[in-house]
Amino acid sequence: MKRKDFIRNTALTGAAVLTSGFAGLYRSKEFKGLNIGVIGTGDRGTGLSRLIKNIDGISVLACSDIIPFRLEDGLKHAAANAKGYEDYRKLLDDKSIDAVIVSVPFALHDDILNDAIAAGKHIYCEKTMVRGVETANSFADQLSDNDKVFQVGHQYHSSRLYHKAVDIIHSGYLGHIQSIECQWNRNGDWRRPVPEPRWERMINWRMYREYSGGLTAELCSHQIDFCNWVAKEVPEKVSGFGGIDYWKDGRETYDNVHILMKYPSGLQAKFTSLTTNAFERYQIKVQGKKGTMIINFDGAWIYLEDLKEAKEKGLVDGVSGATVTAWEKGEGARIEVENDIDASAQALMDFRDNINQDKKPESNVRTGANVSILVDMAIEAMDNDKVVYWKK
Repeated sequence: MKRKDFIRNTALTGAAVLTSGFAGLYRSKEFKGLNIGVIGTGDRGTGLSRLIKNIDGISVLACSDIIPFRLEDGLKHAAANAKGYEDYRKLLDDKSIDAVIVSVPFALHDDILNDAIAAGKHIYCEKTMVRGVETANSFADQLSDNDKVFQVGHQYHSSRLYHKAVDIIHSGYLGHIQSIECQWNRNGDWRRPVPEPRWERMINWRMYREYSGGLTAELCSHQIDFCNWVAKEVPEKVSGFGGIDYWKDGRETYDNVHILMKYPSGLQAKFTSLTTNAFERYQIKVQGKKGTMIINFDGAWIYLEDLKEAKEKGLVDGVSGATVTAWEKGEGARIEVENDIDASAQALMDFRDNINQDKKPESNVRTGANVSILVDMAIEAMDNDKVVYWKK
């Protein structure tokens, strides 16, 4: 069966799974074993390796990193017989490796992705996918007919909670959506400890423009991806402000960003990321004519505008356990999801399943490219104090 036919024929099945709450579990015996190579064994790459240990049908058999102690740490969390490489190209030459996780700084993705594609590997590319508009579109075009799976690490596309939240929004339950306000705040310098000065730029790469898009690429990108998902379109223009206003420590990326995007439908989305205040650290607030949805690290809730209508409904359609009592107390109705596991673990499971079932990932090269473009536009807008327009 051709790939496109398979995707079309399984669409209804996927929808049925969605409405049943994605009864996915960490362990299953239904899948062909998948051998993974991790390129970049810093915090994220090693963190994913730890998760893979608890997922059946997938094993880390190789790791690569140019920092010796990072590579050593990565191998500790891989399979017992895993091989380590300083040069990632030698990892790609290993025919026993079916797929790679690319978790190096996003400004270094280009060459690795091109080499991994040439080597015929399935790819899980951490966010942000790439840097720059032309590069993003080039990869999207290049991979449009590729027979290998290319999944981008915007893991909320795998979260069963986020799927249910988006379904509720798309059902019209909240009414017309005019605004989405997003924040991801911290109170600290965002630095990692450096054992020797020569490793400063490699370990604290998030601080340097050579490697990083800063807060916009590392944090806001996830929420930009969510807003695109909700809107079913991409913004037409982007503006914002940012600066190095507190941490005067030689960093080159902003220590605070405030970004505004407007979609063709009229929806406006705001993204804030601070390093000097962590109150209500992470939040997405979706504001509709009939109600508001709040998503944070603890879950998601709905607050209706009209309590009279809430009393008439009794229960929120699609939201189990959402009683009138909660609204009358001003608590909001919690969105309940069965079998909701860690989103990163679920994303890795989805990657395994997409490969075994020849399915196109929901977080794919096009959605990843769109976020990459918007990250680039936002940084350009802040750098130059201007409005940047999406070019068709």
